[in-house]
Amino acid sequence: MQQPANKQIIEGEIADYYFDDSGILVSLSKNVLRTVENIGNNVELVKQITKNKKVPLLIYLTKSPVPDKATQKFSAEQLPIVYTAMAMVSKPGLTSFIMKLLFRFKQPPIPMKGFTNEAEAKEWLLQYL
Repeated sequence: MQQPANKQIIEGEIADYYFDDSGILVSLSKNVLRTVENIGNNVELVKQITKNKKVPLLIYLTKSPVPDKATQKFSAEQLPIVYTAMAMVSKPGLTSFIMKLLFRFKQPPIPMKGFTNEAEAKEWLLQYL
């Protein structure tokens, strides 16, 4: 996924963000090792971007190093603080790997679904605006 030229891009350490025309927050994931520190910093960045309002997230996943268990747990705990739902767009197989990694013992704390098609992901997220 390329960054759109007509949108204000907010750059972060683990992802870049922008709002699409419908109000969905779009995340362009970066190939960076996630840590408790940079996940925490990212949550604060998202809160600034959204003015502390929970929003649906459309994330374009990229392969990145597998975080440690503490980071996985922390990341899962932070999701409901900033997002109403998450649609993950990726190549086949990557989304299911991420879901198994983060939520192998319990259900996700917010509605989450994987897609290979961007339009289908956006359509699904509209119900969470």
